[in-house]
Amino acid sequence: MNFELNEDQRAFRDVAAQFTEEFFVPNAADWDEQNIFPREELVKAAELGFGGIYVGEDVGGSALTRLDAALIFEQLSKGCPSTAAFISIHNMSAWMIDSFGSDALRQRFLPDVCTMKKIASYCLTEPGSGSDAAALKTKAVRDGDHYVLNGSKAFISGAGASDIYVTMVRTGDDSPGGISCIVVENGTPGLSFGAQERKLGWHSQPTAMVNFEDCRVPAANLVGEEGQGFKIAMAGLDGGRLNIGACSIGAAQASIDRAIQYMQERKQFGKPLAAFQALQFRIADMATELEASRLLLYKAAQMVTEKHPDATQFAAMAKRLATDTGFEVVNQALQLHGGYGYLRDYPIERYLRDLRVHQILEGTNEVMRLIVSRALLKG
Repeated sequence: MNFELNEDQRAFRDVAAQFTEEFFVPNAADWDEQNIFPREELVKAAELGFGGIYVGEDVGGSALTRLDAALIFEQLSKGCPSTAAFISIHNMSAWMIDSFGSDALRQRFLPDVCTMKKIASYCLTEPGSGSDAAALKTKAVRDGDHYVLNGSKAFISGAGASDIYVTMVRTGDDSPGGISCIVVENGTPGLSFGAQERKLGWHSQPTAMVNFEDCRVPAANLVGEEGQGFKIAMAGLDGGRLNIGACSIGAAQASIDRAIQYMQERKQFGKPLAAFQALQFRIADMATELEASRLLLYKAAQMVTEKHPDATQFAAMAKRLATDTGFEVVNQALQLHGGYGYLRDYPIERYLRDLRVHQILEGTNEVMRLIVSRALLKG
């Protein structure tokens, strides 16, 4: 039980931190304000290996662990949680192809995905199936050497901008076993996108509906076997939950750091805010709760890497705690800044808007409680 990071992990963390300071911190406010999708910076991130963090080396991936990924996303989110989260979604999509796709499919897509020459999105949620993901309706009917897709996906990060869409479709009956996974390339006839959603946060990434209307996709694009899609989706979400938790922790840590600096500089009633015991206690609680969340997330990441039988339960526990705690810590940091925290001159209001959705996506935190309680009570 060694709580120290090894030399490689410290190196990954430090490289991500340096990259964030150079490319994310100076630009994130503009990306947020102007709804800019920073594709050039994504390619620069991929040059450091962040486009295929846990993808095999034979197709250009970095072949790192889930803990390594958590360390990277924690640092990236200190600069821009929205862009960090998008890189997480891209990596989740790449991992599904790498882990379940045929070698031909891996070799066809992943070299460009790992360099982020091609960007990947993940399509599971539909207008009528959110938390009840197994109720998805998008159909894929086999027609010779193609599948014909009809249906719609909702709230898809990267919709319209991404090059490939790792999509969950129904090829069989209405059970989870009737779901399959297929890669749809942008530009395929019958693939279209809805208007861009107007969101509270996550302004640096496009979000829209993805529509399929008699969309013919080569059967060779099937990931895994027919009927394996729901298993693939759930396995991918274990890692996605860790990453989004890490993004919450990183932004929350940045908020604590800024709050401490502000408390030391800002004076009221003739003394710095840091001299008031009530505020000292508040910052102590924020740091304590965030560290507890970080340790649980790191443990869960190790369990997912090792394919521990309780990995899904602990990933859900870690996601729930990290995203709830992260949002609350940012909210408290904003409060410590007073009226200044509410201004866009400071990044904390942006962190607050970006982190709110972390309690909803990759499975709502209510669903995380459901996963954990079912695991605990299954006996």
